[in-house]
This record gives sequence, structure tokens and C-alpha cells, in this order.
Amino acid sequence: MRAEPILSKKQEPRILVVDDHPINTKLLQLKLEPQGMDVFVACNGRECLDIVEETNPDLILLDVMMPEMDGIETCQRLKSNPKTEKIPVIFITAKASREGKLEGLNAGAVDYITKPIDLDETLARVQTQLRLQEMFRENLQLQERLGDARKTAAVGAITSGIAHNLNNLLGVVVGYIDLLKNGHDSPDMVKRSVGLMDHAITRMANIIHQLSMIASNERYELAEISIPELIESSIARFKEEYEVDAEVFVNSSIEPKTCISANAETFEIILGKLLINAWESYREDTPSSDRTISLHASTQHKNGSEMLHLEVSDKGEGIDPTVIDLLFEPFSTTKTSVGRGMGLTIARHTIRNLEGDIHLKENTESGVTAILTYPL
Repeated sequence: MRAEPILSKKQEPRILVVDDHPINTKLLQLKLEPQGMDVFVACNGRECLDIVEETNPDLILLDVMMPEMDGIETCQRLKSNPKTEKIPVIFITAKASREGKLEGLNAGAVDYITKPIDLDETLARVQTQLRLQEMFRENLQLQERLGDARKTAAVGAITSGIAHNLNNLLGVVVGYIDLLKNGHDSPDMVKRSVGLMDHAITRMANIIHQLSMIASNERYELAEISIPELIESSIARFKEEYEVDAEVFVNSSIEPKTCISANAETFEIILGKLLINAWESYREDTPSSDRTISLHASTQHKNGSEMLHLEVSDKGEGIDPTVIDLLFEPFSTTKTSVGRGMGLTIARHTIRNLEGDIHLKENTESGVTAILTYPL
């Protein structure tokens, strides 16, 4: 016979009533306790703060007019303490004026009840706040579960992506090894096979290197570098590294002597990844002369800081709106070729370590613009 699971009893909500008139606290206690609430009582502000430390109540009913420390000061102290700032406070006040109510709300109260106390109204307001608190806790738990699920999905995506890419590349290597075994007497075939194997092995090494960059979260040695010179060297490196005959149209409003503190090699690699994505956004049969890539450089103020603002734009095929937000995920790619899918992940990861950022937006007519921001 299977044993039934033992269900833990849900803890009763803890309510702290603070009032210097015992008759008021007694009436509230008699009203709330039959509704399944655990009621604590304090007669002044200092006693309230002590009891809160001991009991951590779910809700506080706090009288405004009290000797020594009034309700306003008590609430302010509660809200200034990180351990108690999230406990909702309902003020009990004889001040029916608008100014009196605003004073209580400005102190951090979530609601107020005017004297003489209507017990049924008080119960309804307490129950409303308790439901809101329960919804808040459930929302936090849901966010935590979603965060865990996202981390698990990201690990799964990386693992799946690595396996898929490396297996495909290994398949290329094995396939050409078989060709070499069967056609070792053909020098042209041997040369071509070795070249393609070398290309596949290089891609495998790049995947491992890219993963190492993410894992190491390394610090980069920075130096003052001229922005126009850095843009020029980045474009030159892009053309040489990716072996493309691309023309990049640069439109810059930045003064020649304007500098940033950066690592030249790292910045060149990041900008190169944005440029190669723009280049590959066109159909494979598009001539080099028609693969328009524009780079606009300017400075902008953001949250009180001056930032370098680079826009790399193309007029390619664009990106499906359902995919554009996922392109920074590991191994998300719009390409079918083997060994791709980490470029934007690496670029954003690295630039964020240096307090910059990258995001994408669709162009009005065609293509996509990658926007890189970096602190001056």
C-alpha cells in the first residue's frame, strides 16, 4: 500500500498591530485572529521595531499618532532597513485630510485606514495586501524558476551546438582522409583534400578558442587609442582575416584626436565580427561590389556618460523578427555553413566586460544595423 505524502501546513500570516490604545489593538486582534491570522501587538514605535526584528511580520497595522516615536518615523525606519523595507505598512490615522494621507504614503505606507476604525473594512484591506504579498512571492519564485530554466537551456544549447559543429567538422576531416586513402596517387586531389581538412581543423580550433574566451572572462590590457585610427585598423584586419574584398563606407563625426581606453586587438576582433556579419547578410551570389557596408561613427551622451557610438549597416536579406533577439545566444545563426554561430556571442560578451554593449535593429528598407556603444 502506497503511503500518502505528508503536506506541510501553510504558515499563518503574521500581522503586527501597533497602537498606544489597548482597546484598538484588542478589537483588531479579535477581528483578525478568527480569520486565521497570527496577531502580534506593540504599544509604541520602539516596541514595534523590536518585535519586527523577532517575528518578521507579513503586514504591519501602524497608528500614526503615538508618543515618543510616531508612526511616520517608525515607518521611515522600517523602510530604511534592507531587512524590513519590503514589509507592507497600513497606517491607522485620525487625519482624514489629503495632506495627512499623502504624508503617510510618502513615508512608505501602502494604504491607510481612518479612525474610527471600521473592522470589516480593515479586514478587507489586510486581506488585499496579503494577497498582493503572496502574488509578489509567487512572481519571485516564477522568475527564479525561469532563470534556472534559461540557464539550463543555454547550457543545453551550447552543448548541442558544440556537438553539432564539431561532429560536422570531424565528418569533413574523416571524409577527406578516406579520399586520401583511395586517391593518394593523385597529387591534385591530395592537395585539395589537405587544404579542406586544414580549413575544417582551423574552424574546430576557433570554436574551442571562442569557448575559452567566454569561460576565462579575462581582463584586457587597455591603452589610449585614437578612434579614427582604431576604426581604420579594424577594417584592415577584417579584410585580411576573413579574406574578403569588401568596401566599407565610413562616415565619422569624431575628431581625429578623440581617444578611448581600449585593447586594440580585442576591439578590432569585435568590430570585425560585426563587419563579417554585415558581409554575410547578402546572398552568396551577390557580387562584392553590391555588398554595401556602411560604418557611421559618432559620440553620444547616455546616462550622463559620453559614449562612442558605432553603427554597422548592410542592405542584405535582413533577419526574421522572431530570430533577431536570439542571435546573441550561443550557436544561434542564420547561416548553414559548418562551424559558425559564436561570433555575436563572443562580441557582446567581450564588449560588456569592458562596459560597452552591442545590439541589433532592423533597417526601415532592408538589412540590419549593429550598434556598438563604448565609454570614452
